[in-house]
Amino acid sequence: MLAVSSKCVRLPRVLAQNKRALHDITPLSSKKAAIAYGPPGRSAVTGHVATVFGCTGFLGRYVVAKLAKMGTQVIVPYRDEDEKRHLKVTGDLGQVVNMEWDLRRPDQIEECLRHSDIVYNLVGREYETKNFSYEDVHVRGAEAIATLAAQAGVDRLVHVSHLNAAHDSPSAFYRSKAAGEEAVKEAFPNATIVRPSIMFGYEDRLLNNIAFWPIWWKLNHMRTKVRPVHVMDVAQALANVIGMPPVPGTYNLPGPSTMTYEYLLTLVSTVTYNPVSRAPILPKSVALALAKAAQVVWWPALSPDEVIRRYIDDVDVPGDWDKFGITPDEIEEHAITYLRRYRSAENFARPVVFPATRETSSVSQAVSPLS
Repeated sequence: MLAVSSKCVRLPRVLAQNKRALHDITPLSSKKAAIAYGPPGRSAVTGHVATVFGCTGFLGRYVVAKLAKMGTQVIVPYRDEDEKRHLKVTGDLGQVVNMEWDLRRPDQIEECLRHSDIVYNLVGREYETKNFSYEDVHVRGAEAIATLAAQAGVDRLVHVSHLNAAHDSPSAFYRSKAAGEEAVKEAFPNATIVRPSIMFGYEDRLLNNIAFWPIWWKLNHMRTKVRPVHVMDVAQALANVIGMPPVPGTYNLPGPSTMTYEYLLTLVSTVTYNPVSRAPILPKSVALALAKAAQVVWWPALSPDEVIRRYIDDVDVPGDWDKFGITPDEIEEHAITYLRRYRSAENFARPVVFPATRETSSVSQAVSPLS
């Protein structure tokens, strides 16, 4: 009797969950509709299908995880089998669909996005290779994705650029990002272009790189000003786009504070309880020569263009976080999460200590409440 009565109690709940209302229907510009159903969360179905190009990269994995967690079916284009395995478990059964692709194959690009109502282009390269130049990836590749998305009738395109993208930049990376934005706007006029600054997180090229190779962050006498932003905040902003009305235009997503490389080096040193690096400050000409010589190795090494970027300040523009409903976090709030691994066994559980101010390199003896 107890079993029968419990089933009878559950039946109305199941029926209630299957009821649909007007707010479950999202009209799309393609004269279709995304119909949401199911309980909220991982097992929900938002009715949206999203293709995330560049999903195996640093930012892409978090965008896929957030989209899949809210019940969006995510198309995961990949080049290497081993690079996309961890993405399969970010969503419910059947919600993460893997598809092989190549940036130079229009037929594969079209196949990856033809069923989607929103496409994210997160494809980018910090350095050039023998197979792909900045122009190939940031301009021709971005243009191909935008053109094919427009031809396939995709409702929305979200293109990720960089905060410092500029046609007159001394960095080829930043110039190609600016050219890519123009190509995307021409091919897909209603595209949403997002410009985050340098990001920090578990697999970042900022905090981890400073902890490993502090000498390369001493360039320009550590006076270069940057606005680091948490990768989770950027990923959440991109994921929020899917539930918003169309927002064409260009949006800047810098970090909440501006700081120098000197402060970041001191921050890493104080949080990890490791002494400040005594590596010398290399002249720009020497750093460029060493970076050029390092290009003969087969593994990724610091490129000459990355050396140039170490001398370029982040642009001072207001952020557009309010458009996406996000308040970005300060780097100090998460520093211990990503830097504790660099502590010695003796210091592993010691309290978190931060530099006294962002203007000096002295260390505050006050214990952070984050400890």
